[in-house]
Amino acid sequence: MALYVSTLPTRLSVPTLVPMSVSKPPPPHSHFPPSNPSSHLSLPPSSASSPSPSAPPSAVGPPSPAVPPPPSPVKISMQEHFAINVCPGPILPIPQISDFFPRFHDFPITPLPPREKQVLKDKDKDGDGDGNGEKDRKREREQEENGEFADSDDDDTYLGTLEFSLLFDQENNCLHCTIHKAKGLKAMDSNGLADPYVKLHLLPGASKANKLRTKTLKNTLNPVWNETLIYHGITAADMTTKTLRLCVCDMDRLGRNEFIGEVRVALKKLKEGESKKYNMGLERIAQTREGNSQAVDPGTSVVEEERGRILVSLLYVTEKSSLTVGIIRCAHLAAMDSNGYSDPFVKIVLQPDMGKKSKYKTSVKKKTLNPEFNEEFTYEVPHDQLPKKTLEISVWDYDLGMSNDFIGGVELGINAKGERLKHWFECLKYKGKKVEYWHTLTQQGAPSSD
Repeated sequence: MALYVSTLPTRLSVPTLVPMSVSKPPPPHSHFPPSNPSSHLSLPPSSASSPSPSAPPSAVGPPSPAVPPPPSPVKISMQEHFAINVCPGPILPIPQISDFFPRFHDFPITPLPPREKQVLKDKDKDGDGDGNGEKDRKREREQEENGEFADSDDDDTYLGTLEFSLLFDQENNCLHCTIHKAKGLKAMDSNGLADPYVKLHLLPGASKANKLRTKTLKNTLNPVWNETLIYHGITAADMTTKTLRLCVCDMDRLGRNEFIGEVRVALKKLKEGESKKYNMGLERIAQTREGNSQAVDPGTSVVEEERGRILVSLLYVTEKSSLTVGIIRCAHLAAMDSNGYSDPFVKIVLQPDMGKKSKYKTSVKKKTLNPEFNEEFTYEVPHDQLPKKTLEISVWDYDLGMSNDFIGGVELGINAKGERLKHWFECLKYKGKKVEYWHTLTQQGAPSSD
């Protein structure tokens, strides 16, 4: 069989067809060419070396020594490959991680030059500026007094901002704390994000009794809560002495929750019935000793007040000649269990003792310091005998298989004083009207047993 291969000369011309012979290919397992030259694909010599393209191969002179072709790659097995690599040979240096990441070199690297803003700040501190440093300091003081945030360019001190609003409802003795959002929080997790939440405390006397907390938002540095938390039993006197602390923390399931930053607001700046909005920068307050000393210095009066508070309603129904006592809720109870909580219930007794009809108990609320009961109890007693009666209210911590622990109590009657006497007097005066009052629980007049 004859094939014709077109050859293109150096100049553009019509291609000429040259005959070429093809013989049987060599066997596939042969690594060297056969001895018979006719078995190869032979190309005719060029016109410069051959006088005539049609001359037969026998007419050509003696063949020149053939150049052997390059050897084909040797195929070896995987076992042979590993055997070759582990054969003794020159010891090569082990590559270090610094060869791939230059920042891990053993020798020190010169630090980057500081930013221009920091250099300008240093100049202002040294007095080289033209008075702009003092103006900036005055502006920062004004922003801190107004509850506004001054931006910081230092990555080490910038923790983010917290936006919230406060509203004091004096009629219901409630403090409404609405947590709106946070912005630009410091990254606390390895993924460059955080799982933030906000917890609130009232100072002095921070404890689990006055702790409130928002929900946790996952993987964000700009969380939006829009969540309202309510403190019950807050009086006008508390607003003049208490400080609200708002802490932003990062939740960690495997370890301890991490503290990001906090802000503090003196409640005396709030006006009754007016909602005030804040946008403050988070900071790390290291004056913890002062806060603890404030909680201890006032003395025993504060300790008794911190036993908790209770919201009680009284209603005398003339048609039924009955007194209805409502136990609505408790707030800021003292912790009696090792877990930092209590299992509270309320016991009420109308003295002088009228037998079993004068004693009542509410249900037990598990593991809480701010229980909500909303339970009512009725005493059948004539109105003219109420001035001779005394209502004893006590709060207890339920313990299974052991004696219950007394948390605190309060007495309402004609022999009481202050708000307790006022509450009892209004119940006698305004028949058919439900009168609600918050009362402080104390350890005075504790019953001998439950």
